[in-house]
Formats: sequence, structure tokens, C-alpha cells
Amino acid sequence: MDVSTYLWFLSLCMCLVHGKPTLRKERVHHEPELSRQPHEDNQSYQYDHEAFLGKEEATTFDQLTPEESKARLGKIVERIDSNVDGYITTDELKAWIKRVQKRYVYENVAKVWSDYDLNKDNKISWDEYKQATYGYYLANPEEFEDATDQFSFKKMLPRDERRFKAADLNGDLAADREEFTAFLHPEEFEHMQEIVVLETLEDIDKNGDGHVDEDEYIADMFAHEDGGPEPDWVRTERDQFSDFRDLNKDGKMDLEEIRHWILPQDYDHAQAEARHLVYESDTDKDQMLTKEEILENWNMFVGSQATNYGEDLTRNHDEL
Repeated sequence: MDVSTYLWFLSLCMCLVHGKPTLRKERVHHEPELSRQPHEDNQSYQYDHEAFLGKEEATTFDQLTPEESKARLGKIVERIDSNVDGYITTDELKAWIKRVQKRYVYENVAKVWSDYDLNKDNKISWDEYKQATYGYYLANPEEFEDATDQFSFKKMLPRDERRFKAADLNGDLAADREEFTAFLHPEEFEHMQEIVVLETLEDIDKNGDGHVDEDEYIADMFAHEDGGPEPDWVRTERDQFSDFRDLNKDGKMDLEEIRHWILPQDYDHAQAEARHLVYESDTDKDQMLTKEEILENWNMFVGSQATNYGEDLTRNHDEL
């Protein structure tokens, strides 16, 4: 493999890291808390502001006048109303809060979007992604005969195609931004959980029996190279495997047990916050919010007592 090919190979591997299951220390995916602020319903709205807007945007809103805050809140409400029926449901509010808290994911997708949208139609087809990612390999397979199994293109290509199709909800083999985000960051989307679990199994299951035994589980996090005794933390992990990972005590983890391990059912902060905001603002008690109800209670969503108006007043934040 010449130097140019080798450099291309390394860049491809780095590119694929964005979308592959995370390394051992990050295999378990927890929902993030919405704010470090305590949720004190009757004392402060700071938790609500950071949950609804994100910490950075909440700071910006703190510098706005009430009139400006209400005007921008009105535009946000229109974006939350996904079915455009004039009502904000708890589910719509929950989806918005989750999107705000995962803004970094969408920013990451925005940075790489143009690298894959080759025809600039604001969609990324499977063929475009395959060409951008694997084009050199497909055109010059003889140069990769010595590639190790870890970075085997023959394995990565069908795996990426399977994941792409799972993210492609309408089945047209062309991903819009939401679908491509699900493709690159499947751990952030409920409908991609099966893929996350399956890929984790494939990563760790070295003997190919469709399960993860204790030795495979340990090998994923610890390479026993010197033949000496295992560190204490490894023995602790072995206990964790037998006590908490292997739920049916058959000596190995199946797909459901892997799901329980890497996708624990944490407390749903976004759901709780969405219910709280609806409960506090639902004047007519119909379990939904109108734009008027939200603006009437604007201070809970975006308001502030701050009076130090600065340069951020002139910034446009409609992209939230």
C-alpha cells in the first residue's frame, strides 16, 4: 500500500469512527440530565430555561427584554408544533427538549454534510455515502488485500448499508438531515436501538456464536498481554458480568441482555420536564398547550429577571 493510499485509509477509519459503536468505556449510553440546576418548581425557572433552550441559549435569552423573549419564543413554538395543528403536546415538547439537549449531534452532522451530499440536493443517498466513503476501495480493491479484519472494508460496507437502511425511515435510500443524523449517531434515536445492540454484539462476539461470554466481555475492555494476575477492577467486572449482565445465568449475554447493559432504562428527564411544563401552563386543562398559553407563561419557558442587555441582543437565534 503506497503512502497516498495509506493516508486515505487512515482518514476513512477516522471518518467511520463518528458512526460506529463507541469504545468499551463508553458502551453504556445514559440519557443526560437536562441541567445542573436543581429543579425547584416554586423558586426558580433556571432549570426549565436550560431544559427548554439549552444552557447557552438560555444565557442569551437572559439578556433579552420581555418583548424580545416573547417574540423569539413564539417562533420556537411554531417549530415545536410538528404536525402544525396549533397545539403543543407533551410528546412534541419532549421531542423538542431532547433535540435541544443533543444539539451537539446535529452540529456534528452539519460539519460533515457537504462531504457526502455530492450533488447538493440536500439529501445524502446511499450511493453518495458509499462513493464518498468507500469509492477508492471499490475502485482499487487489490490495494487492500492486507487490511486487517479490524478495518476490513468487506465487513464495514454491508454493516454501514444495513445501518443506513435502518435510519432511512421512508425507504427511499436517500437520507435527509434527521435520517443521516440517526445513521451517524444511532445511539441517540430510539428506532435505531436494535442496530446499536446488534453492532455491539458483533464487535465483542469473537467466536461468532451470537452471544457474549464472560471472557469476551472482559476482552472488550482489558488486554491480558503480560500473563500476570488480573487487576482488581477486572475481577470486579467479572463479578458485574455474573451478577448483573448475565440475567438468566446461562454464562453468556444474548441480545436482550446486551440491550439491558448498554441501553439502561434511565429516568427520562425530557419526559418529566415536558409534563411539568404542560401541567404548569395548561390553563384549560386539556393536556395540550396553545401558543397563547405558552406566551402567557413565557417566564417559565424563557423569561429572566436579568436587565444587563449586551451585544447578544442583535444576534439572530432563529436557527435553534
